[in-house]
Amino acid sequence: MSNFGDLIRIAREEKGLFLRQVAAELEIDQAIISKFERNERKPTKEQVLKFAKFYKLDKEVLLVEWLSDKVVNDLQDESLADKVLKAAEQKIKFKRK
Repeated sequence: MSNFGDLIRIAREEKGLFLRQVAAELEIDQAIISKFERNERKPTKEQVLKFAKFYKLDKEVLLVEWLSDKVVNDLQDESLADKVLKAAEQKIKFKRK
């Protein structure tokens, strides 16, 4: 199963770029990008959009991966995670009405 870090690492490798090149272009520290790729640190939404633009990736796909990674990080150790996700889905649908 993919995650945000995997997607940006694969995109970088497919383009034959070094971390330092991406870091210079996006004005994000090389060590931080490395941590993003290893899922040791989560980027901001603004940074996610920078990656999408730079790598010419679908921003919706990257945003979904980024947001779902955040949810998984918060709920992975919760025994009620499935129920929480269902309740959250219902609440989102209600608030959108």
